[in-house]
Amino acid sequence: MPVKIRLQRHGKKGQAFFHIVIADGRAPRDGKFKDKIGTYNPLTRPATISIDFDKALDWVQKGARPTGTVRAILSYKGVMIKSHLLKGVAKGALTQEQAEAKFQAWVADKQAQIDAKRKMHEMSKRDVIKKRLEAEARVNIAKADMLAKKRAKALDELNAKRDAEAEAPAETPADAPQIETTEQENNE
Repeated sequence: MPVKIRLQRHGKKGQAFFHIVIADGRAPRDGKFKDKIGTYNPLTRPATISIDFDKALDWVQKGARPTGTVRAILSYKGVMIKSHLLKGVAKGALTQEQAEAKFQAWVADKQAQIDAKRKMHEMSKRDVIKKRLEAEARVNIAKADMLAKKRAKALDELNAKRDAEAEAPAETPADAPQIETTEQENNE
């Protein structure tokens, strides 16, 4: 009877949540299982993986075959490399201390990669927000410039109209009586 390590789907439509289980290879996907070794939530950013490392390692060493996705999850958490190192210890290729040192170095490197990825994700969020704000500021400046130009044009037209009215001589109506002045009155 082949033993598989696979995902068992839970959650509602569009919001999948998985249990990582040990099950008979012939059992249905969400059917009977032997042991639950963890959970996987792909909806969070980054995906949340909770796994019992020792149980998973024990089952892998017993010969349980993980599916493709579960193999990636176990590799991500270090179960597969630990299993590989323990096989090397069993063959005599390296000692237990060397294997543990290599595993700890791998864990430290992996954690550094994860932290760098999280920082990049946070930085990308900040960059997106910053770019959005800069674009909005450019639009606001363009609108303010356009409004200032409109106001200046309207003010120039108003000033031109006032100047034209001031320069035009006051017209006298045609039927207004004209007063004749004599030279004597002009001299006085």
